Amino acid sequence: MQIIGTSVPRIDGLSKVCGKIQYVDDLYLRDMLYAKIYRSTIANGRVKAIDVSEAKRLPGVEAVITFEDVPAHTFPTAGHPFSLDPTHQDVADHSILTGRIRYWGDEIAAVVAVDELTAEKALKLIKVEYDEYPSVLTLSDALDESAVEIHQGSNNIIKTTSYKFGELEQSFVECDYILEGQYKTSIVQHCAMENHSAFAYTDQRGRIIIYSSTQIPHICRRIVGQALGMPWGMIRVVKPYVGGGFGSKQDVIVEPIAAFLSTKVAGRPVKLELTREETFIATRTRHAMEYTLKSGVAKDGTLLARKANIFSINGAYASHGHSIASKCAATIRVQYKQPAIECSATTVYANLPAAGAMRGYGIPQVNFALECHMDDLAYELGIDPIDIRLKNLHEAGFVDPLSGVKAHTNGVRECIRKGRELINWTNKRSCYKEQSGNKRRGVGMACFYYGTATYPVGQEIAGARIVLNQDGSVQLQIGATEIGQGSDTVFAQMAAETIGITFDKVHIITEQDTDITPFDTGSYASRQTYVSGAAVKKAAEEIKAKILQRASSMTDIPLQTLDTDMDWIVYKHSREKIKPLSDVALDSYYNLKTAAPITADVSNLTRTNAFAYGCTFAEVEVDILTGKVAVMELYNIHDSGKIINPQLAEGQVHGGVSMGLGYALYEQLLFDSKSGKPLNNNLLDYKLMTASDTPEIGVAFVETYDPTAPFGNKALGEPPAISPAPAIRNAILNATGVKINEVPMTPQRLFEAFKEAGLI
Repeated sequence: MQIIGTSVPRIDGLSKVCGKIQYVDDLYLRDMLYAKIYRSTIANGRVKAIDVSEAKRLPGVEAVITFEDVPAHTFPTAGHPFSLDPTHQDVADHSILTGRIRYWGDEIAAVVAVDELTAEKALKLIKVEYDEYPSVLTLSDALDESAVEIHQGSNNIIKTTSYKFGELEQSFVECDYILEGQYKTSIVQHCAMENHSAFAYTDQRGRIIIYSSTQIPHICRRIVGQALGMPWGMIRVVKPYVGGGFGSKQDVIVEPIAAFLSTKVAGRPVKLELTREETFIATRTRHAMEYTLKSGVAKDGTLLARKANIFSINGAYASHGHSIASKCAATIRVQYKQPAIECSATTVYANLPAAGAMRGYGIPQVNFALECHMDDLAYELGIDPIDIRLKNLHEAGFVDPLSGVKAHTNGVRECIRKGRELINWTNKRSCYKEQSGNKRRGVGMACFYYGTATYPVGQEIAGARIVLNQDGSVQLQIGATEIGQGSDTVFAQMAAETIGITFDKVHIITEQDTDITPFDTGSYASRQTYVSGAAVKKAAEEIKAKILQRASSMTDIPLQTLDTDMDWIVYKHSREKIKPLSDVALDSYYNLKTAAPITADVSNLTRTNAFAYGCTFAEVEVDILTGKVAVMELYNIHDSGKIINPQLAEGQVHGGVSMGLGYALYEQLLFDSKSGKPLNNNLLDYKLMTASDTPEIGVAFVETYDPTAPFGNKALGEPPAISPAPAIRNAILNATGVKINEVPMTPQRLFEAFKEAGLI
């Protein structure tokens, strides 16, 4: 039976829709206390004085802790694997609480009380005086040498990197046409359904146990240990069901505070759940970025030279640091061929909420700039946007000259062909050439590439444990975290297919517990099916081999002639049934002479990567007088290798495209330009798309088979969010002839651009 490639139902689907799943906030322990954070009301400065005496006297308050009471050392928060190389470790610039304010909402003090209402009342009794400094809120502010340093010794620059290939200056001289463009993206937030939440307590041996809504339980354990100055083995992290993360829970944010507060109340359980307003500003955001691109081409559109400057505004703390801007820089060289290229990337601090990982890890930002720029080149040269891309895209076999990663497969050209047909590109581009009136239509497209996992920049290791039960079913335990994307279902498919049992015979343990769960770095980088899937396959192959070995000894049939299929031991050549697999399982437990339960506990170190590719095609209708954009038709096409579960894959695309549409047209976190105060950190004023705003989303796959993957699969979780924004922008260009080089492309922004262009 073929299980890989079929749309089996989600393992957790029914329980979720029936409300039976328990998330962190559904869990309660006896003597539970509740914590609230006192946050700064300035963006840059220092606490001059703090008075918590009234808060401490409030009945029901168990503890009030300020920045003066916490360990003085700093620690990292990013969910990267630990590196033995000190130069490759994350920036340690965070404190549990701080008196040096770096953004509006920074953590100064915490209250622990018998309930949340009492804790909130106590917060209002805390009095703080500040020494306020001028805020650093823009890129130009951060690059100003006279600006106040947000972190001492940083000069407000986290890191700058660059690379150069070819004879750039001479190549520009030889170009027939040179185009320069500037592009900007904005700060947005993940808006997962579940806010950040954790509770912690201390057991009788002094170990700290944390229940957390985290994407990275094993990394969380290490970071909490670093934050508290405790041996990592003294920390235990349990991850129950997670209500979405999209990268925001790939940082360790609430766990160190909850753990520390528990130590201040005799180890009692302390729960810290952020409000939605706090989640917007006190967790992580997507980086605002600014790009300058200069490209030189031949008359036929062949790229000859390119220069790129990337600036990433990281906010108050480093989080993932420069790694996101570095990945953007890599995209400039990996997506298109150019004989000569130079690229620099700089990441800066600012008095804004810290930016970190968000679905796409910087690629939605750089892709907006790069794909808008490609359309601008085509527009100026009078070349079809598809043709200029087909002329310059890499083919299969390309090797990234810096990372050494090889593109074994590349289906982007087939993705483009499919998208072109689906949207009726040629006919519509012709029809929309000459338009007048207040409503105009256009079609646009954009391509993308995305690496699967983080190797060779980061370590990629995953563990899996499988136990054959007495009835022939198996118990599967993995370190990779299910956070809503459907990975548990896919892992069960992989195990069933490899072992030769039916899907219903795989019982997967969703909860991760660092005391008993195999080590895995977590859920991020679209790595699960590629990296953790390899561990599952490795464990399943070991189980199958042991099953067949025992079946051979039970039947005296030569091992090489046996196989498994649909819960049976069968002859390999004829598929004739020999013995139920359950008989072999029972024998492994209870044979008086040879009993040895069949288990596998493996770890797999992945030292490869695979490039996923695809594109988005969009048709829009633009109201010139109002600036409103309606997406009439949209197709998101992917080369993600072999599709393990088509229905789940399509769901991933729908979710990712919806995020991409919001990024393109609606979403933006706004701050007062002088004080840095957030202006719309709530779901009323922050404009998320609703179901009524979402157009029909067309999904298509071009299936290749990547030889480095366990089942030929490549990244899919993040790619759907990458290319919708530039595709929509390019459709607006086709409709109006006006270049919109900043997202979100709101009615106000478009109205002003149309007015400047003389359309109004």
